[in-house]
Formats: sequence, C-alpha cells, structure tokens
Amino acid sequence: MLSCFAFIVFLCVFASINEVRFNSLLRFGRCALSNESLPTNSEDDDLRILISVLTLPDQYQRRHFLRLVYGTQTTIEGAKVDVKFVFCNLTKEDQKVLVALEIMRYNDIIVLNCTENMNKGKTSTFFTSLPEIFNKETTTSGIVPYPPYHYVMKADDDTYVRVNSLVRSLRPLPREDLYYGFVIPCGSMDPFKHYMSGMGFVVSWDIVEWIHGSDIPKKHVEGPEDKVFGDWMRWARRGNNRFNAKWSMYNYPDPPSVCSHDLWNDTIAVHLLKNQEKWIRTLTYFNHTHALKPSKLYHIP
Repeated sequence: MLSCFAFIVFLCVFASINEVRFNSLLRFGRCALSNESLPTNSEDDDLRILISVLTLPDQYQRRHFLRLVYGTQTTIEGAKVDVKFVFCNLTKEDQKVLVALEIMRYNDIIVLNCTENMNKGKTSTFFTSLPEIFNKETTTSGIVPYPPYHYVMKADDDTYVRVNSLVRSLRPLPREDLYYGFVIPCGSMDPFKHYMSGMGFVVSWDIVEWIHGSDIPKKHVEGPEDKVFGDWMRWARRGNNRFNAKWSMYNYPDPPSVCSHDLWNDTIAVHLLKNQEKWIRTLTYFNHTHALKPSKLYHIP
C-alpha cells in the first residue's frame, strides 16, 4: 500500500516538474494543427504543389464555391496540393470581419500588402512575398520542409484545375528552373518564344526565390500580368525548362476561339468559366461528383 502511495506521489511530482515542458508541447501541437495544410516531411508527400488563386476580397461566394470544387478532389498518393486564395489589403469594414472569419475557419487566404489591382504589380507582389510568408511558417511550426513547395501555380478564379491531371503532368518534369503553362499567343506552340497564359502557369520554387531577390521584377511590374512575367523570364534567361501544356489547358469552348476547343478527357485546366452554367457543364462533363458517398439523408434519382 505504501509503495503504491509513493508511486502516486512520484507521478504528481513528475507532472509538476514537467508542467512547463508539457505546456510547451501543447502549444507546439496547436501550432502544428493550425498549419495542417502546410506540407510535412513524410514518404507520401514527395511532390508539393501550391495552387494560388488570385481573386478579390469581395468574392466570397466564388471562394466558397471553389473550396467545394477543390476540396472534393482527392489527391493521388505521393502528392500534396494546397489551394490558397490571394488578394491585396482589405479596405472595407465588412471585409475585415468576413475575411477574418474565413481565415479562422479555412486558413486558406493570403492577404498581400498592396492595393488591389490586376495589371499593376499584384502578381509581382505575390511571388515576391512567398519566401517570406513560408519562412515565417517554418519558424513557428518547425515542420515545413525545404523547399515548402516544389511548384507554385498562379491561377485565375475562373479556371477549373483538375488537380490529379496537374500532378501527373508535373511529376516527371524538372523541379528547378521550370516555367509551365498555356503558351500565348494561342496559335503558338513555342514556349521559348512567347509566354504562359495567366489562366494558370506554374514555376518551380527556385524561380520564386529568384523573383524575391531580383531587381528585374521590381523594375517592370505594370502591364498584362502574364506577359510581364514572361518578360522577366526572357530578360533574366530563367525558366529554361519550359513545358507547353497546350492543349490540355484551354479556354471554355463557348464562344469558340483560337484559344478554345471542346471539353475532352485529357484536360488539366479549363479557363473562362464566367458563369454558373459554364461551371455546371464542365463539372458534369468530368463527372466531378461521381464519388458522392451514399447517405440515408438524401435521394438522388
């Protein structure tokens, strides 16, 4: 009986001595959970991709819809794909409340230190900010590998990206000095002569770091954002590993144009989904809801 009592006393003393250490571990655990969307070191996460959707603060419904579209895509084994929504500083009181709620609930928003714009440096600010953003995450969580992502995709919010098709396309490609996308002008197939469309282009992480430290992007920020980005690559002779994803990436077929064609199975991304009808037709074509789990709560004829 005495030995049992002594053992209990020992446990209480041990717990008291290690209370600070336990609290520290608890705080670390919470930090890790708050960053659960970040890539971690594991055997399965051998390819890490960030899809960054450039949008506007007031596009609440669009973001919620895209969360459904991306959140219902199951990533194939061996890849980690994160989707973040990107916009500039908040300027309205309702934005500061509603966006804060989104951040608390989803933790998938990046707010840049800039004035909202399309072709006056937003894309430059985004890529320039990424290394600092994820270096800070590394400091707080201690679990982010280097690089945090192998590839970063800049995408429009009217683009449907089929995540596993993107993963399969990127998996065999180089993880350094990569510049990937739909070549503009639409009639061109030469990625070295022209540039990648803003519908959704991909670069490797080393190019992100180069943008962060180079003077070239800082001196040339205004103009069509995808063309400006292509100018950086050409002037600095970067992105020497170029991949033209045409015609697996294309504009929605209606209205017909030299940049569009009919929906087909070999698709990575469809652009210019400007209304709900076009989204529904696209999601239906690719049978996006085929994995819907059976439930007693609903009946679908």
